This record gives sequence, C-alpha cells and structure tokens, in this order.
Amino acid sequence: MRRRYEGMVRQAQTSGVNQGFGDRRFGLFIHWGLYAIPGWHEQIQMRQRMEKSQYQTLQAQFDPQRFDPDAWIDLAEQAGMKYICFTTKHHDGFCLWDTQYTDFKITNTPYGRDTLAMLADACGRRGMGLSLYYSIPDWHHPNGYNPLSSHQVPTVPEDEPDMDRYIDFVKNQIAELCTNYGEIFSFFWDIPPRIYYPSLNAMIRRLQPGILINDRGYDEGDYSTPERHVPAGWKFDKPTEAVQSIGRQSWGYRTNEDYYSLQFLTQSIAKIMAMGGNYALNVGPKADGTIPDIGVHMIRAIGQWYQSVKEAYEGAEPISALFGRDDLMFTRKGNALYVHLVPTPESSGIILNPVTVMPHRAILLNNGASVMAAVEKMPTLADEKDYLHLFDIPVNEFVSQVIVIKLVFDDLSEIVGSFESVGQLENRF
Repeated sequence: MRRRYEGMVRQAQTSGVNQGFGDRRFGLFIHWGLYAIPGWHEQIQMRQRMEKSQYQTLQAQFDPQRFDPDAWIDLAEQAGMKYICFTTKHHDGFCLWDTQYTDFKITNTPYGRDTLAMLADACGRRGMGLSLYYSIPDWHHPNGYNPLSSHQVPTVPEDEPDMDRYIDFVKNQIAELCTNYGEIFSFFWDIPPRIYYPSLNAMIRRLQPGILINDRGYDEGDYSTPERHVPAGWKFDKPTEAVQSIGRQSWGYRTNEDYYSLQFLTQSIAKIMAMGGNYALNVGPKADGTIPDIGVHMIRAIGQWYQSVKEAYEGAEPISALFGRDDLMFTRKGNALYVHLVPTPESSGIILNPVTVMPHRAILLNNGASVMAAVEKMPTLADEKDYLHLFDIPVNEFVSQVIVIKLVFDDLSEIVGSFESVGQLENRF
C-alpha cells in the first residue's frame, strides 16, 4: 500500500517528552561541504543552474587537509557555546559521513576520512553537544525530487522520482546517524517536505532517547526554528532555536561575503535569548576545513560579550509582564532582575518606571562595573512618582554590544507584581 502525501494537517507531537534545551543556550552552526570549493553559496548548484554532472566533479577536488574538529570546539568554547550543529548532508546530497547508501560522500574524496566521526569523537571527549543537520531535499539522489516541497532542482533523464523509495533512503541514513556517532543533542531537519510521516521522528527518538527534533521535518517536532529574523513578542510559547549566519549572503563559505555587524548580531542574540529561546550562530568553513579569519574574529568578539552577560540568559526566565516597553527587555533569576538595553539606547540613562525601590546592587555585566542608580523625580515625569533612574551608563563604550544591567533586590516578586498591576505601560524615557 502506497503512502499518502496529500499535505495532511500535522498532528501535535505526543511521543516523547520535550525536555527543553537546558543550559545549552548558545551553539555554533556549521555549513560545510563541496560548495566551499567555489566559495559562492551553499546552493550554487541550484542558484547558478549547474548541471548535476558538473557539480559532482567537485567531489574529486575535496581534500580538507587542515580540518581539525578540536579547533572548531576551541572556538565554540571561547564563545561560551555548548553545542555544534553540523551539516551532515545539505541540499546537494553530498554526505559528510561514511554512509553505506550513496557513493556521493566524504570517504570517496581525496580526503577519504569520515569527518562526522572525527567531530563526534572530539565532541564526546570534550563534553560539547553535537547536533545534526540533515537536508530533506537531495539534488543528487535519483528518487529525491518532491513537487510538494521547495528547494528542488529539475530532474535529469536518469532520475526516477519516487517518494516511497526516497523516504526509505532517508530512513536508512537517519538510522546510521543516530546509531554510529554517539549521543546526539538535537536533530535539525531542513526544508519541510509537506509530507506527514511521523515514524521517522519516532525512530530518531527510539535510537536517541531525550533528543530534541526541530519542526522542519515529517511531523511537528519539538521546537521551532526562526531563521534570520527575530519573531515579534516578548516570550516564546514553545522551545525555540533561532538560527543566523555571520554572513548575509550565504551560510556556506563565500569569498566576497557581506558580514553582519557585531551590533546587529548581539542584538539578535539578546532578543532571542531574553524571550527564552536559544541561538545557533553559523559560520562556513573554507574548503581546507579551517574557519575564515574574519569568522574567527567575529565569533570571538561575540563570545567575549556573551561570556560576560550569559548569567542573564542561562538559567534565567523572561519577564513577559513588561509588554508596554519596547526600549528594554527583561529576564530574572531569583531576586536578580536583568535589564537588556535592546535596541541600542538613545541616551546614557533609563527610567525604570514603575519601579520605586532601590536595588542593593546595580552592575553592568559587560565589564563588571557599578551602575549609578537613584530613586528620584525626573523632569520628563515631574507629575508622577519618584522612579528608579539608572544613569551614567557608558553607552558609547559598548556600541558593538548589547548592554545588560543586573539589579539585585530584596524581593523581586514584589517588583514584578507592580509591573503586572500596571499592565500596558506607555513607553517613556
């Protein structure tokens, strides 16, 4: 009996328990493959309308002699990242592990080694979480064409589109990935197939108990994956992993890339994490296996900021009662209130109305310095109460970072209660 592919409405996932991401809030996303050789875009085969036979010639050129998984982990650890998401197979169908189900793989290149095995071994040795990316589109597999999905390339005469056979191929490959490479933290499907086939995720959970699976696969999955944008709102209602690359044009290595500013990236990270999500920041290694110097610099710079402020995200919870302010975001941990100055503040001071209580401490997490604070009447709010005023904030010293201020109170619950009683506040500086 043939499977049905009529775009069924996905049912809520009920198998397995969604355990959340825990303290793995920040991760390194790696897009790497044959497309690093031309260094234009990871979808060069489709976007430049390359013939399949022409693209396949890159396999004989791929020889990443400088690939060192420990160097990747070193960079991730320096940035405070706790997992690596690795592209085991992108849309081109080239596999970066020694799969038994296609010859289009890393062990059939001049390099000849199983790069996923090397990375998995290094992650296991060093306690780094390993997440696997797997593309559902496959431009190499003869059965892979799916008219219901996006990111497809035209078939060639030797292709035989057949979703039953292709899903069997996917199932076999997923079994390899979930059996032969140790503990997998999460599984990142890419490009929804618009086919409902929940037994694939069920198999992943059976082989990797406790794994998290994203929402781009054959059923609803456990977590959402906003890409290159920050969703509206102040708190996520389900586990969320936002994904972004350091480069605007490509996820894979690109020679003439347009790199995002550090300010843009740290603000994106801060917003997502203050909403309760986690964040995977991508860089594309070069064909030799090394991460470009500018990528190393950017990851380290972002990591320097994140390492200084991470207590405001890891183990902290969003405060969604402050919906009325669009100039600040808030998280809390115990009696500590963390104030995230996103977007970039317009001045060196903020008024935390309706707070009327002085904190025991006010600390600028970016450098550990004290922040000047007073409960006082402000000229712009002269007809109202005395409110908590934070001032002399060195905004010009941290233009490439998000400023995070830690305020410690006797009883933050009472403060939060005052937020909730006020409701929708007018945004007033």
